[in-house]
Amino acid sequence: MSADRAPAVHAGESAPPLTIDELRRLPKVTLHDHLDGGLRPQTVIDHCRENGHPLPGPGGAGRADLDAEQLGRWFHEHASAGSLVSYIATFEHTIAAMQTREQLVRVAREFVLDQHADGVVYAEARWAPEQHLRRGLTMAAAVEAVRDGLREGEAEVRAAGGVIVAQQILCSMRHASPSLDVADLVIAYRDQQVCGYDIAGAEDGFPPTLWSGAFDELKRANARFTIHAGEAFGVPSIWEAVQLCGAHRLGHGVRLVDDIVQVEHGGGWRLGRLASYVRDQRIPLEVCPSSNLQTGVATTLADHPVDLFKRLRFRVTVNCDNRLQSATTLSREFALLVETFGWTKADVRWCTLNAMKSAFLPFDQRLGLIDEVIKPGFEG
Repeated sequence: MSADRAPAVHAGESAPPLTIDELRRLPKVTLHDHLDGGLRPQTVIDHCRENGHPLPGPGGAGRADLDAEQLGRWFHEHASAGSLVSYIATFEHTIAAMQTREQLVRVAREFVLDQHADGVVYAEARWAPEQHLRRGLTMAAAVEAVRDGLREGEAEVRAAGGVIVAQQILCSMRHASPSLDVADLVIAYRDQQVCGYDIAGAEDGFPPTLWSGAFDELKRANARFTIHAGEAFGVPSIWEAVQLCGAHRLGHGVRLVDDIVQVEHGGGWRLGRLASYVRDQRIPLEVCPSSNLQTGVATTLADHPVDLFKRLRFRVTVNCDNRLQSATTLSREFALLVETFGWTKADVRWCTLNAMKSAFLPFDQRLGLIDEVIKPGFEG
């Protein structure tokens, strides 16, 4: 089955819904997973204690005695306030826990191990080096620490007989003064598990064209990049990311649904010019359902456009965004889609192949994972 061809639905099919355990055993690919949004709560506690950073508690009071379960609940509750701004505010505490080389190595290593435990065979961790300099690290040293942690995690998985490839996407923060510093790091470390570039942070008021210089630098160096667009702002943000900046993928991209109109008579859907272009060019959508509900992109999962995008054969990929803030895993994201939209194993396979084909990984390595790991993993 082609990764771009949506799975057929046959009348009378009645296969039992996939369980979370079955989904966990399937090979999966994650393209949109923030390193600072996936820490283990205990790691946050340990590192913030080392750094003298007070952790939040009930009512907002700083506390040093929260246990991991309580802290995990706090992150999920406070990230669910209904806006991207309030969602982002929770990162104050995870970023505070990632300020030394040792802390970054541990977080990156645990990222790999946690993804592997969920059945992920390829993962891209995105993060912003500029946010991890409070205790003397340079951005280059921070990148090297994450590199080493990813490699340690991969080695542990291999030693146990497993398979996973993990890379990092370096982000610039949209609210900072535009510069080429992070783009230069992407180019300098492109053969050391740095696979791409992104701009992250508040979308409204910070259009992607502010960072045109960085995107031009990356294009001149034949480097790859994705752009957060179409999450907290609409079609104009997506248009700028695609047509003016040249995004290879779209982070979220869900507001593209605003360029799709249901035909009143006869059913069906009519795509606007931008939606048609994104679909025709097979520009991948890094969709993050649970996160979108927390930030108010959709009111309920049933209202989320992910299923419509799939039915219209956009290149849909499914992701977690922030596993800690959303209290989720990739298996859980797929389980919610199975429950809400009746997705089948064929749908999960289709999205997984879409994601692997869209990964910022050399073609031969993508093909190897598809033929040797992903397709056999879905045949059982």
